Amino acid sequence: MTTVTLTIDPAFRVGPVRRRTFGAFVEHLGRCVYTGIHDPEHPSADADGFRGDVIDLTRELGVSTVRYPGGNFVSGYRWEDGVGPRDQRPRRLDLAWHSTEPNLVGVDEFMRWTKASGTEAMMAVNLGTRGVQEALDLLEYCNVRGGTALSDQRRANGAPEPYDIKLWCLGNEMDGPWQIGHKTAHEYGRLAAETARAMRMIQPDLELVACGSSGVPIPTFGQWEQTVLSETYEYVDMISAHAYYAEEDGDLGSFLASAVDMDHFIDSVTAVADGVRAHKKIAKRIHISFDEWNVWYQKRAESVPPSGDDWPVAPVLLEDKYNVADAVVVGNLLISLLRHTDRVHSASLAQLVNVIAPIMTEPGGRIWRQTTFHPFAQASQYATGEVLQVAVEAPTYETAKFGDAPLVDAVATRDPETGAVALFAVNRSTTETVTLEVDTRSIPGLRVVGATTLSNPDHTWVATADDDTAVLPRANDSATVDGGRLTVQVPPVSWNVVRLGA
Repeated sequence: MTTVTLTIDPAFRVGPVRRRTFGAFVEHLGRCVYTGIHDPEHPSADADGFRGDVIDLTRELGVSTVRYPGGNFVSGYRWEDGVGPRDQRPRRLDLAWHSTEPNLVGVDEFMRWTKASGTEAMMAVNLGTRGVQEALDLLEYCNVRGGTALSDQRRANGAPEPYDIKLWCLGNEMDGPWQIGHKTAHEYGRLAAETARAMRMIQPDLELVACGSSGVPIPTFGQWEQTVLSETYEYVDMISAHAYYAEEDGDLGSFLASAVDMDHFIDSVTAVADGVRAHKKIAKRIHISFDEWNVWYQKRAESVPPSGDDWPVAPVLLEDKYNVADAVVVGNLLISLLRHTDRVHSASLAQLVNVIAPIMTEPGGRIWRQTTFHPFAQASQYATGEVLQVAVEAPTYETAKFGDAPLVDAVATRDPETGAVALFAVNRSTTETVTLEVDTRSIPGLRVVGATTLSNPDHTWVATADDDTAVLPRANDSATVDGGRLTVQVPPVSWNVVRLGA
C-alpha cells in the first residue's frame, strides 16, 4: 500500500475561504429554467411557478451566487422581453441553442427566486448583439430606487425596492467564434471598458467581470487576456475563466488529473493580469471569476442542439449523467479553486439543474442528486475560515494529457475562531488504496470529528431517480489522530473529507 505524506500548518495561509467560490449558473438553456427551476405544474411550485424541491436542494447544495441568464444565451437576449405581464411577453428564437424562448421567466422572477433560494444574483449583460445603452438600461431597471422611467417600471412590475445587484458580467465568451456577436480582443476590450465606465457612472461600487478566454485550447489564450485587460484594467475587478473536462477514449488517468490543467489556467491568467498591472504601474490587482467550470461530455448526443425548422421550448440538452469518477474530478476542481483563493474571488459551477448539473428533475415529477452534488455540498459546508496550502509528498503517475500528476491532491481550511480544520483530498489512483499520513503537530490537540469517503468499486456507477444513494459519502472509520499525526486510508478514485477539531 502506498503512503502519502501531507503537512497542514496555519502558517501556510493562502487567503480567506470565499463564499462566492461556491456559486452556480442558471442559463436559459435546455431544461435548466423551464421544467428545471420553473415548473408551474409541479406539486411543490410556488406562485411564480418555481419548484420548492429545487429550492430546497439548492440550499442543501450550499450555493452562494447564481450567474444569470447566460452563457451563450445572453449574447442574443433582450432583457425587456422578460418583464411585465407574462401574457404580453414575446416569444423569441434563441440562436445560441436553436430553441424558442417563451420569456415566462425574466429578471423579476429570477430575482424572486434568488430570494427564495438564499442566493446572490450574478447578472450578465448582452455585449454580443447589444452594447452600452442596453447595459445601462438593465442596471437602471434593477438598481435605481425610483424616479426614472425604468426604475419606475420595475416598481410597477411589483418590486418597489431596488435589487441592488453588485456582481455583473460584461458579456460572455466573446473570444469564441460560436458566440453571437463574436469580437476580436481589441473590439471586445473597448466595448467592455466603455460599458464598465458608464455603469460606474450610475453605481461606482459595482463588481465587474470582463470576459477572459473560454479555455486554454483557444488559440488566442493569453494574448486575449493581455489585450482585454490593457483596455479594461482600470474599470473592472475580475476577468473570467471557463473550463470543462471529460474522460476521453477511456483515459481515466488523465481525466482524474484535470485539476492540473485548472491550476495551469489560473496561474497563467494571473501572470498575464499581473503583467498588465506592472506595465500600467497600478497598485490594483485583477482577480479571476471562474464562472463556468464542470465536467461536460460535449461529444455526447444530448449535447447537440436541435437544427433545421425545429425550434423547441426547453429541449433536452446537455443532460449528462454523472458517475463516481466525475464526482471525484468535481471535488478535485474545487480543491484547485480553493487552493487559489488569493486570486480566484468568484466561481460558478455550470450549471445548477438538468443541464450538466448536480440536480436533476422530471417534469412535474421526481428530483434527485447526481454524484457531483456531494463534493460540492461538502466543500461548501465544511470549508470555513482560511484556506491552507497542504504540502503533499506523493508519487506521480504519467498522464497522456497533462504529463506527470501527483497521485494525491489536497487542500485544507481552518477556522481561527473555532479551531475547526477540514482536509479535502482525492486519490487519483485507479487501482490502489492509499494511506494518508498527515502532520498536524503545528495545530495541537486535534481530534477526528468526522471522516467521509465518496467512492465505489464501480467508478462508472450513475445516480438515477430510482437510486441516488449508493454513492453518498460514507463514514471512513480508518481516520485516527495520534501524537499530532492523522492517518486515514483512502480507496482508489475517491473524494475524501476529514474534519478535525479540538
